[in-house]
Amino acid sequence: MTSSERIQYRLLWGVSRVAGWLPRGLLYRGFAPMVCWVLHRVVRYRVSVVRTNLANAFPEKSREELRDIERRFYRHLSEVFIDTILLGSISRREILERMVYRDVEKQEELMRGRSWISAMSHFGSWELTINYVCHTDHRVFAVYRPLHNAVVDRFYHSARSRFGTQPVPMNDIFKETIAARLSGGKPVIVALIADQTPPWHEIKHWYRFLEQDTPFFSGIEKMALKLKMPVYFMHVRKVAPRHYEAEFKLVYDGVEPVAEHQITERYIALLEAMIRESPELWMWSHRRWKHKKPADYDMRHSRDTETHNIPEA
Repeated sequence: MTSSERIQYRLLWGVSRVAGWLPRGLLYRGFAPMVCWVLHRVVRYRVSVVRTNLANAFPEKSREELRDIERRFYRHLSEVFIDTILLGSISRREILERMVYRDVEKQEELMRGRSWISAMSHFGSWELTINYVCHTDHRVFAVYRPLHNAVVDRFYHSARSRFGTQPVPMNDIFKETIAARLSGGKPVIVALIADQTPPWHEIKHWYRFLEQDTPFFSGIEKMALKLKMPVYFMHVRKVAPRHYEAEFKLVYDGVEPVAEHQITERYIALLEAMIRESPELWMWSHRRWKHKKPADYDMRHSRDTETHNIPEA
């Protein structure tokens, strides 16, 4: 980092520490509504993206219903903004109070001595869910894609690792997980947020998600099959302002024979059901559908499948 970036980094940490001293009521009931108003009404942060995404995902809803989800989304986004600022100062106790896991003892007993994948999403307050390390004896690898902004990237890396979570770049997760398993130490939970849009050159398959043809990263499926790791979907509910409850739902047990794309399809089905339950808690401001399925994809895919299925002489 340059000297200028180091100064910015220290300032960012300073803001986080000062915010941590302030009463939560002031932050979430005083400051958050101001953030919401600025994002939604003043700078209109990605309002057109949010409206397009909502309209395409819920064609059955009226304009009034969609606007209501939009308003609730921006209110939630302002809370997530405060959560992000507090990353450098939030206490373990506050995390345990605000993020409660149902049947966590049962999950720990079930996965005792085994590494597994936590299939997550940009739903609720994902910065709190990444700190599952506060609830488990496992090591937690939080998979991330390094940011172009070195200051913000270093802040996220340092803040997320405060309680023992180990951020691991996406390109290194296979290597790090294998090394951890070979070391004979604690088993690993790979926390992977898998609802982002993959780069165009990485798109191999299209899925039906929220009424639209949608590409997904295949990392969860590849890792689960190659390393024989169980996959659990983290289902999150907001039970009160700033407070969440989560439970793990089995996607893949690590040994079951599955068809290609089946693990990803199960993840998508659980994700969509969760979003439909509380749509305002998902990150609608992402350009999730910026890539469009080629018009001839089905024809080409069918031809490729037939070629692969030609019996040998």
